[in-house]
Amino acid sequence: MSALETLAAAPSTAAPWIAAQTRQLLAQQGHAWLLHGPSGLGQYRLALDMARAWLCDAPSANGACGVCKSCHAVDVRTHADLCVLMPETTLLELGWPLGEKAQADIDDKKRKASREIRVDAMRDAIEFSQRTSARGRGKVVLVYPAEQMNAITANALLKTLEEPPGDVRFVLATESAHQLLATIRSRCLGHAMAWPDAAQAAAWLLSQGLEAGEAARFLQATGGRPDDVLSLRASGRKAEDWARFPAAMAVGETAFVRDWPVAELVDSLQKLCHDALCINQGASPRFFDLKPGTTGAAPSMAALSQWAAALKNSRKTMDHPFNAGLMQEALVEQARSTLNSVD
Repeated sequence: MSALETLAAAPSTAAPWIAAQTRQLLAQQGHAWLLHGPSGLGQYRLALDMARAWLCDAPSANGACGVCKSCHAVDVRTHADLCVLMPETTLLELGWPLGEKAQADIDDKKRKASREIRVDAMRDAIEFSQRTSARGRGKVVLVYPAEQMNAITANALLKTLEEPPGDVRFVLATESAHQLLATIRSRCLGHAMAWPDAAQAAAWLLSQGLEAGEAARFLQATGGRPDDVLSLRASGRKAEDWARFPAAMAVGETAFVRDWPVAELVDSLQKLCHDALCINQGASPRFFDLKPGTTGAAPSMAALSQWAAALKNSRKTMDHPFNAGLMQEALVEQARSTLNSVD
């Protein structure tokens, strides 16, 4: 099961911070919502809970009933009044159907599944929003992750947000609101995702099958973001891997991360760099149990700053079709060199 599939399978009703936000948002009026915040806080699940409640045959203040025909149709991805706009890669991972033409093109190997929200899909969604509701409870367009709309796609949505049909609601969910057009943000009611407290998050993760020590270690690794914990666990990482990571990077142990996707390695190195910078300035680390000297020498601020800039550039290109093994070797060597530099 992929990380996205793991998130989709996690029951939102068992996450109290998601349930509380669902109640809060359903009590308010508005035709377009923008759920925003860093990854791992449940944007997708909150957006889907809102859509399910808006379409439910017997909703309550707490959300959808979960047992009516409408709720079942959402659960099996066949609701006629729900349009889900996602990159095709995300649709496939979460089990949502592609349009007939898109599916045929991919099946015939005319192209690969898109990592962006295609403008053709947006135009279909706009046409969907102008149709009469099939079940009589209005229609919903769910966009996730909204930052995956390119400028053309976003501009196609903009006019409908400005002049929405009377019975359609929009819910956009994003982990990078700053990448959205300002005009998109201004036409939505914004909601900043709530952070669960540590005890609440740990208790929920125990209900998802994690052990107490594992939950605590992964919560530290993700900066306290429960959905990111599930993603990290789904990727095959173990709590002891995270504990050993700084020392492995300090000695340039490329074999330690040989099975790590480049994106995950870059993210982990950025966290390690962040904590090394904290220690350099006398602050407490956030993601690792680091102490001065844990990773070799005491790197200078200049060396760490250069490493941070290099990792930022690596993030921009990590999805390109480079040789993954060579990229891993270069990234690990960069880490080893920086962590053992002498001021």
